[in-house]
Amino acid sequence: MEFLQLAKKRYSVRKFSDRKVEKETLDLILEAGRVAPTAVNFQPQRILVIDTGENLTKLESCTPYHFHAPLTLLVCYDSTVSWKRSYDNKDMGDIDAAIVATQMMLEAAELGLGSTWVGHFDPAALRTAFDIPEHLVPVVLLPMGYPREDCIPSPHHEKRYDMEHTVFFHSFNGGRHPRG
Repeated sequence: MEFLQLAKKRYSVRKFSDRKVEKETLDLILEAGRVAPTAVNFQPQRILVIDTGENLTKLESCTPYHFHAPLTLLVCYDSTVSWKRSYDNKDMGDIDAAIVATQMMLEAAELGLGSTWVGHFDPAALRTAFDIPEHLVPVVLLPMGYPREDCIPSPHHEKRYDMEHTVFFHSFNGGRHPRG
């Protein structure tokens, strides 16, 4: 599948079948995260695979948005490794984690799996439930698995602003002009 076609096809899956994700498939998804670009190539991403019954039950106490997926990836970054911008000390770890998560979501879609981005979780509860040290910063949960047969995209999935609404060009004379 061509990239733009894949990006348009992928949607947030919130209904999963009981089918387990095969190790080989999970390995490909994790590899997509491993090779993702990160600031200064510091690779601060740390990914917790949550796929056992016991751990999936623990996850339920950390977020109501687990969607009973057979697998969830918790994408964190190591704040002792992530690059900090020298001008203002902005930590790029959350951005790196977002890029990693996005690449894994797209690889999952390419392989026939669904996922959804979950930012609504209790970080303290995650730290306690999964013994996550302070220097690892949780960024996103990715519930993932094979979509249930009755799963369809949100009615808002294909509603996008026109390009002119989100992109502008700035000329050297200080004026804005439309794309084109």
